[in-house]
Amino acid sequence: MDLGLEGRVALVTGASRGIGLGIARELAAEGARVAISSRSAERIEAAASEIGARPYVHDSSDLDAAPALLRWVEAELGPLEVLVTNTGGPPAGAPLELARDAWEGAHRDLVLAPMALIELAVPGMRERGFGRILNVASAAVREPMPALILSNAHRSGALAAFKTLARELAGDGITLNTLLPGRIATDRLAELFGSIEEAEKRAAEEVPAGRLGSVEEMAAAGAFLCAERAGYITGVALLVDGGLTRSV
Repeated sequence: MDLGLEGRVALVTGASRGIGLGIARELAAEGARVAISSRSAERIEAAASEIGARPYVHDSSDLDAAPALLRWVEAELGPLEVLVTNTGGPPAGAPLELARDAWEGAHRDLVLAPMALIELAVPGMRERGFGRILNVASAAVREPMPALILSNAHRSGALAAFKTLARELAGDGITLNTLLPGRIATDRLAELFGSIEEAEKRAAEEVPAGRLGSVEEMAAAGAFLCAERAGYITGVALLVDGGLTRSV
């Protein structure tokens, strides 16, 4: 299937590894001109070299740096048409023992940072009559996970914002969708379970599919939602979790 991404300019944040890198790789394979960002210069340059993307050093939590990133990408690659907002999960912790700055930091990373880029990207997308915006969240927005109250709360807020904006921007040819990864084999999952081996063992027992999901499976879903052919899909939160989530 031709996804209509040939020559499209795409930016994927948090893309030095894991799901962000996987989506960026898939977009590049589809012929998109891909920019990837991360706060680590060393990691983002290595990732860009690996997949044929353009690297940018950017800390998503620095909201004031968002305009410079967009200007930089558009000056080097052209007008932005696809925006993938991906941010690493906040730390786990006992729900009533987290400091206020942890709450504020999670809100900045998971809600304000994506919105800062969206606010900058939408005017140009509106003018051109085409835009694809995708957020990478978590299955925790459907079923809150123990000890991940920061992710549970703030990713749910971002999802509500995307649903609101999806209705407002649908008539301009701009879609906003959200991926909800379940247990995907990433460094983040290894941190949460102690090791990837333990995560695999638990997945075999608890996930209906009997295994962890792969980054490539996440990336395939993400690339489709960014495709020209997905223009009638907006405001959607797509679970990629091997059937683990029980909620409707």
